[in-house]
Amino acid sequence: MNNTPNVKIGIVAVSRDCFPESLSVSRREALISAYKSKYGDADIYECPICIVESEIHMVQALEDIKKAGCNALCVYLGNFGPEISETLLAKHFDGPAMFVAAAEETGGNLCQGRGDAYCGMLNASYNLKLRNIKAYIPEYPVGTAEECADMINEFVPIAKAIIGLKNLKIISFGPRPLNFMACNAPIKPLFDLGVEIEENSELDLFEAYKLHEGDERIPEVVKDMEQELGKGNMKPEILPKLAQYELTLLDWIESHKGYREYVAIAGKCWPAFQTQFGFVPCYVNSRLTSRGIPVSCEVDIYGALSEFIGTCVSDDIVTLLDINNTVPADLYEEDIKGKHDYTLKDVFMGFHCGNTSSKKLTSCSMKYQMIMARSLPEEVTQGTLEGDIIPGDITFFRLQSTSDCKLRAYIAQGEVLPVATRSFGAIGIFAIPEMGRFYRHVLIEGNFPHHGAVAFGHFGKAIFEVFKYLGIAEIGYNQPKCLPYPSENPFKG
Repeated sequence: MNNTPNVKIGIVAVSRDCFPESLSVSRREALISAYKSKYGDADIYECPICIVESEIHMVQALEDIKKAGCNALCVYLGNFGPEISETLLAKHFDGPAMFVAAAEETGGNLCQGRGDAYCGMLNASYNLKLRNIKAYIPEYPVGTAEECADMINEFVPIAKAIIGLKNLKIISFGPRPLNFMACNAPIKPLFDLGVEIEENSELDLFEAYKLHEGDERIPEVVKDMEQELGKGNMKPEILPKLAQYELTLLDWIESHKGYREYVAIAGKCWPAFQTQFGFVPCYVNSRLTSRGIPVSCEVDIYGALSEFIGTCVSDDIVTLLDINNTVPADLYEEDIKGKHDYTLKDVFMGFHCGNTSSKKLTSCSMKYQMIMARSLPEEVTQGTLEGDIIPGDITFFRLQSTSDCKLRAYIAQGEVLPVATRSFGAIGIFAIPEMGRFYRHVLIEGNFPHHGAVAFGHFGKAIFEVFKYLGIAEIGYNQPKCLPYPSENPFKG
């Protein structure tokens, strides 16, 4: 299934009636030309009906971009712009909107050719606030045709996430495990975001799994698993059960997503799951996530939400990991110090039992879940995917509700180091500048749980803008030493 939206941005140029309309026309044409030459025309639409100067023009433009199937809007100030009509356009458009403005072209035409969009953007922002309209405004929203084209392209993943959330259903199974209050958070903020949630008992899931016994599709799924695992297929006897479980989840999604277009799952995986199902679901979770259907462990609803945002923004596979353990000093001295520019407190191990896609591991092996096998028979803990996570840039982030239903978030960019972990599970050695301070003054101070979503690449800029658009007032990040946190002791040694 296609589990993230395709974005089509309607470009609508506006003009103040006391300015030459021709400025907005020619500048819009230049903008469209610049965008198509750099990024193609798959995700934009040029509204040709009119240059919006009045409320009537606004209605005409709105009808045109809706008819064209646009689900995102770019209001382009070719000149000063009509502050009422242009902001009403964003108000009545059912989707994310952005505002950008044209810079002046040449010092040789600053009379009839001057547009004053630099000034108009100020009034546009003022009117957006007056009307309580959400809109994305780039860091510096005034530019040449080429620069505005870049701004619109940067808006695409942001719009993708916003559209996706408004059409997302999170399906959960079971309450959080015992002694696992960390990922238990109120669901009301989900509804505030436009997200729907369906909470089920794990008994419902078990019944559905039993009904898939003998499903004729199981051998085909097993064959696909065998091809994916290759030499890492260390537990071939468990694959039929895992295939049965995978089909159970996929069929549940199709029959339960209702009117929603996109789905994420917050699944149960312990303590009774293994003894009743006879395996652990880690590998299946990784396979669904690799298809763009995020599956969080341990019924982490906000973890699944975060993963979905990362999937939309990165257009790639994501994972959910524990911010798990420190790197031992001897390992740091042997494999990191002098080879990578990080202190011991900048590095840590991100780990989970085996939910990370094989495509994001240097190599993979199907094994049993070592932690669970300490208290359970090994044979019921099979089904986890182990391997070191591929080195490269990452973004660690999370959107979370507090106990009093306030949303807060964090984002930190860093990398997975090309260093062997010498450990088990799906695991990597992560390096984030000033991680020690970030750990204390954002993660601990902000009462975040240990799960964090991981996007494979640096996507902090786009994710930050998504959180801003959603109205998240508190967004933590790994601040440099020169910028102390509010709670940081200025007298520390």
